[in-house]
Amino acid sequence: MSATELVHLGHACLVVDTGAARILLDPGAFSDGWQTLEGLDAILVTHQHVDHLDVDRLPALLEQNPDAELVVDPGTSDVLTERGIPHTRHEPGDEFTVGGTRVEVVGAERGEHATIHPDIPVIANNGYVLRAEGGTVMHPGDAYVPAPPGVDVLLLPTGAPWLKVSEAVDYLRAVAPPIAVPIHEAVLANPDLHYGLFDSLSPAGTDVRVLARGVDTPLR
Repeated sequence: MSATELVHLGHACLVVDTGAARILLDPGAFSDGWQTLEGLDAILVTHQHVDHLDVDRLPALLEQNPDAELVVDPGTSDVLTERGIPHTRHEPGDEFTVGGTRVEVVGAERGEHATIHPDIPVIANNGYVLRAEGGTVMHPGDAYVPAPPGVDVLLLPTGAPWLKVSEAVDYLRAVAPPIAVPIHEAVLANPDLHYGLFDSLSPAGTDVRVLARGVDTPLR
């Protein structure tokens, strides 16, 4: 059984290679390196914010990956429909497969993005759980999405307008995965401070791993 491999391209954007499928998550404006990717089986978008989806650069990525299925949340679906960009809409509770990888769509209460401020409208947010023989990876998007059983790797939001680091630590403890990979760090001047808190306050049995940018990292 081959291990699932991750490539962190910055912020919320990662390539997950399960051995059965090569999946890109959240190609946004705060990330780099995804623009030239080829050979993708699917592109999954958690929500419509620009740091998770650069709509202007998306068509070129789709042209380079004509066989990749673009999967988005209901709010992003409305945006892409207006632009005439083909896609598949899913919401929490749905399941589908990409190659030999099962994808579960999960969400916080009402499937919403975490609240930034009461005066800012709340949008839809999909979390994704990718299950394959090499491991199970969860990307919650921008919400503290309850984790289903069996998550091996939690992609842990690190810094955001909606995020308080103590709440992120509590979320890490609630999920208690064998491996936690900090993501969503681009808004921080010194993300190492938060990484250190995650490491020192993580639950017993959780290994906090900060991935080098653009490097294939097997999850063993």
